[in-house]
Parts: sequence; C-alpha cells; structure tokens
Amino acid sequence: MSSQATASGGPSARPQTVELAGLRRRLASMLYESLLLLGVLALTFMVPLLILGIGTDYTPGGGVLWIYIFAVLGMYFLWYWRRGGQTLAMQTWKLRIVNSDGKPVSLRQGWIRYALAWPSVLLFGVGLVWALIDKDRQFLHDRLAGTRIVLLPASTLI
Repeated sequence: MSSQATASGGPSARPQTVELAGLRRRLASMLYESLLLLGVLALTFMVPLLILGIGTDYTPGGGVLWIYIFAVLGMYFLWYWRRGGQTLAMQTWKLRIVNSDGKPVSLRQGWIRYALAWPSVLLFGVGLVWALIDKDRQFLHDRLAGTRIVLLPASTLI
C-alpha cells in the first residue's frame, strides 16, 4: 500500500512522510489486541466481581456490566493512545494512531474513535469491511473520528 500521510514527530518542526498501515497489519494487530484484552478484563472485571459476589452474594445486572466493560476498555485504549499513540499490540506491529495532521489524537478524538469502533466491529464488522472501499483503506471509525493508523519506520525504537 503506497498511501502516504504527513506526520510531525520529534523536536524538528519539519513534517515527515509516513506510510499508512496496511489492512492486514491492522487486522493482525486487532487480533493480538483481543487476546491482550482478555487479560485486561480478567484483572479489572472478573477478579473484582468474583470478590464482590463471594463477599456480598451480589452480582450487578447485565446493563451495568456492559457499561463497566465499556468504561474499563475505554480507559485502557485512551490511556495508551494518549500516552504514545500505541497500545501493546500496536507496539508489536509497529503501528501508531495519529490524527489527520499526523499529531497525537486528542482526548475527544480518542473517545469518538473508541465509541464508534464498537458498532464498527459488532455490526458484522461493517466498519472494518468499509476499509475495502475507502480510498485510503481506513476503517469507518477512523474515517469518522479523523484518525489514522500509520506504520512506523523499521528503525523506530519504541
């Protein structure tokens, strides 16, 4: 894929050209991310709820649990995206999330992207399939949030 984007990285004010990440690499990163999220959910979801259930014999309702999952995963993604533009899986696959100007995503953009990614994936992957017809091969939630995933140069240390 030869799509290019402009990114400003580091101390120099001169923008550099970066390559937009390919679809296969982004999908592989998503698959790896889903495995990592099992650990995140086990730590922040199952353990506290098991303690709560055993200690008080109480289990929150399904709606509350979904809101909790949404909030926990949202904090995970936003923390990583705002802290360096990369989750653990993105670091492995040498990907970074940036805005359309190549700068770090704002908190607002990050929340918009995160919220839109849920229906993008859960509605039969319609937002992912969108990348097949998008001119830059971007996912629908990236297009709507004004973000993009770029491929880091091979020499970039994380």
